[in-house]
Amino acid sequence: MLIPSIDLQDGRAVQLRQGRDLLIDAGDPFAIAERFAPLGEIAVIDLDAARGIGDNSAVIADLVRVARCRVGGGIRDRETAVRWLDAGATRVIIGTAATPDLLGSLPRSRVMAAVDARDGEVVDQGWQRGTGDSVESRMERLRPFVGGFLATFVENEGTGTGLDLGRAEAVRRSAGDAELVVAGGTRAVEEIARLDAIGIDVQVGRALYDGTFEPADALAAMLRSDRADGLWPTVVCDVGGAALGLAYSSRASLARALATGRGVYHSRRRGVWEKGRTSGATQRLCRVDLDCDRDALRFVVEQDEPGFCHEARRTCWDDGLDLGVLERHIRAVVAGVSDQDPASYTRRLVEDPALLASKLVEEASELAVADADVVAEAADLSYFMLVTLATRGVTLDEVVAELRRRAGRVTRRGGDAKPTVTGDRQ
Repeated sequence: MLIPSIDLQDGRAVQLRQGRDLLIDAGDPFAIAERFAPLGEIAVIDLDAARGIGDNSAVIADLVRVARCRVGGGIRDRETAVRWLDAGATRVIIGTAATPDLLGSLPRSRVMAAVDARDGEVVDQGWQRGTGDSVESRMERLRPFVGGFLATFVENEGTGTGLDLGRAEAVRRSAGDAELVVAGGTRAVEEIARLDAIGIDVQVGRALYDGTFEPADALAAMLRSDRADGLWPTVVCDVGGAALGLAYSSRASLARALATGRGVYHSRRRGVWEKGRTSGATQRLCRVDLDCDRDALRFVVEQDEPGFCHEARRTCWDDGLDLGVLERHIRAVVAGVSDQDPASYTRRLVEDPALLASKLVEEASELAVADADVVAEAADLSYFMLVTLATRGVTLDEVVAELRRRAGRVTRRGGDAKPTVTGDRQ
């Protein structure tokens, strides 16, 4: 896979040649993150922290909330690593301080070791100091403690001279069962496709920033099709994971989807088309995933009403009734665009916040002591919860995203009950 990189210096996204000379000042890292987010995880590297001349913590803390980021640069103790994992980083990348003791104190699947090498020798301190270690010996020592390695060929980094494919393949053998990401000098999508075929991801900076190739080119190079027209089946899902329908993608439609951040597909009748451009049922593209066989795509989208299906339904199958469907009905009532009876109970709750608050507390209390009626009480509480969310402009997807972030935390709170406050608050 392709791993876009955002290197931070003085709060700005930059690209350096061999870790020293400024090549590109790309400016606002949030604009870059928005552009790269649909591609998957982004590697965010704090160059200032790696060199011990400051840090970009405030910027990174915001980036991990708007995109899926693996964070590296200047992480030299467990406290810092755990802080980033708790903040929402998918993984941390540890270089200079990568020792069995430190790595072994962290969840293996959430840790990558940076093995940066110049002419075969591992370097650290922001690539400024030689260690005397070879890549192979460093990997062998750290392999039991990490879920992956980031191997950067420093002499090629930022040069655009091309990845050393033979060296990357040799490093793959040293990585064993750990994930391997390589970086340094990528200049062609064929390099990414060749390494993807043997289970190596490629971290890319300069080639994406200067337009050497477009992200769609890299994805297309990794894909194959057994269809005569060369199209790739594309499963379209909402952010909750529910399938909305099936479409097809081409190189041209994929490029337009990534460029516009919209749901764009290839119609076998109309060619490249943007979903909802005439009907209003548009899509915001959140993520593009390649399947394990590299012959199909998944588009994760935020779907506008009335839905994906041309028959004005949410999906191309019978929706039935689930929390998502119920939520959309309630939000329509809140927005005043529902055909529901104006005297409905949902409308009454929307117009009477005190009643809604009282019912929410009442139903939570009843569920807490329920025995035979657990299902019914849970259904009651779910309904009032959804009405509360809708009246406050919060979606169920946002709640699930928060739960997902919490599941990734390493630090766990005790979870004891808060003391009940009676009378005036002190």
